[in-house]
Amino acid sequence: MPGTGRSGAVRSLPVRLDAVLVQALIAAALSFAHLHDLAAAAGQDGWKAWAYPVSVDLLLVAAWRRLRSGGSKAAGWCWFLVALTASLGANVATAGLLDLDAVPAWLRILVAGWPAVAFLGGTLLAHGPPAELEAAPAPPPTPERPAVEAAPEPAPAPAATVPPALVTHARKVADDHRARTGTPIDIPTLRARLGVPLPLAEAIATQLT
Repeated sequence: MPGTGRSGAVRSLPVRLDAVLVQALIAAALSFAHLHDLAAAAGQDGWKAWAYPVSVDLLLVAAWRRLRSGGSKAAGWCWFLVALTASLGANVATAGLLDLDAVPAWLRILVAGWPAVAFLGGTLLAHGPPAELEAAPAPPPTPERPAVEAAPEPAPAPAATVPPALVTHARKVADDHRARTGTPIDIPTLRARLGVPLPLAEAIATQLT
């Protein structure tokens, strides 16, 4: 039947109990009871006696989380030891070494001042700098790019010096070309007829116009 198969699957699920977790729960319950008894004996009756062990356990958890997160190790260990001392002190005090019917005045002062200590520790642990901000290295400085110098403009080429005789000869060649073709002579033709370099032919052509 479908129902039988489902119930069989549920019953076949293994039940795993973490022995370390069970041990931690037992120890926490005993320490919780000892802190409650000590607070009640020190004059903190009613709900206040139950609030004391809660504040100690919460401070322990906050300090342990700071140590596991990789943040400030000094702050984590400091407040972890403070909360652990408070828990161990209550355990030892309620183990028969202290008369709970006649709690000394100094212990009453310590119990009365504990809320302020727990509030300070919890605030510092909760609002401390994040681990990634503490561990992150500073970014390397951006290298400055060297200023690109503008390339100097090339100096203009000096004008070619044309001898007057060459200009006179070139004008005759140009006139002859115009008479034969009916068009003015161009620079490549002038250069070929005179047998001179191109810059010199261009300089001569400017004087022929």
